[in-house]
Amino acid sequence: MQNIADKLQISKNAVSLALMGKKGVSEEVRNLVQQAAREMGYGPYAPKTGGNANLLVVVPERIMSYQDNDHFQFFHDMIWGLEKSARKQGCNAVITPLDQEMEASLTLPGQFVDIPYRGVILFGITNRNYARLIWELNTPLVMMDSYHRDLPCPAVTSANLDGAAEAVAYLIERGHREIGFIGPTNLSTSHEERWFGYEQAMLKAGFPLRPEFCLTTSHGYDYTSREIAAFLDHIQEWPSAFFCANDRMGYLLAGLLKERGLRVPEDISIAGFDDLHYFSDEGLNMTTMRVEKERMCDAAMALLLSDLSRVREALHWQVQPTLVVRGSVQPK
Repeated sequence: MQNIADKLQISKNAVSLALMGKKGVSEEVRNLVQQAAREMGYGPYAPKTGGNANLLVVVPERIMSYQDNDHFQFFHDMIWGLEKSARKQGCNAVITPLDQEMEASLTLPGQFVDIPYRGVILFGITNRNYARLIWELNTPLVMMDSYHRDLPCPAVTSANLDGAAEAVAYLIERGHREIGFIGPTNLSTSHEERWFGYEQAMLKAGFPLRPEFCLTTSHGYDYTSREIAAFLDHIQEWPSAFFCANDRMGYLLAGLLKERGLRVPEDISIAGFDDLHYFSDEGLNMTTMRVEKERMCDAAMALLLSDLSRVREALHWQVQPTLVVRGSVQPK
């Protein structure tokens, strides 16, 4: 994508929007990008080399919301990382958007019948019934970034439990004893596993879990600022630190604490997960667990193109994240 951007003297983000058919670029730019992609043999625009070269990457459109630039950047990197990994294997990653109406009505995208394909990567948090629909096609399938335990098939995720345990252990090493948790464990296996890692680190250190410091249920696909604010309103005494199941929640929390007269990290430290690059009015840099996206993409492609992709067993390939220490944590 960077090569196309350099050729046309436009941004890499504009190339991404044009190739995914999203709003934000003119029809002229979209046509120029697609023409350049054809000329440069890019991904699904490359010359057709047969059905065994096509790999469908099914992506729920809600996780690519253009309104949330930071989430967009994170998932954008993962999706085009899959495309890069596919090309290294001599294949085409055909990005296949899944809108909410199709997901609710259990309708397969047109690519499932319009083109031959070798296998499917189901990316991100997808409704269980829809995931089962694809699982029941009995085609080679790998779930990526999230999975459903009742659908036995290969899955590639970050090592969420171990990563969360490492982040919380770092907070404990810095002298924190009262540590809260924010993450919708009912939303996905990723958040649930990060809760388990938090719990494991706290219990290993001999510190009790205090329910009043923990927010674990959401009614949507992620916490809103209002949900976190309502949780904070019920806290009578503050913990010295919070571990948040992703950086987005960590930055929302920091802003809401500031509204309540609390400083990060002077009064409360925060550690997150994912290594999202959010802009903070306070110039806050989040201590976090960096998800190794490129390694996850390579792992997903390796699984999909191996005989293991046809195995009806819950094979779980976990990629260890990396602790990144920044200014949102200070010693207690």
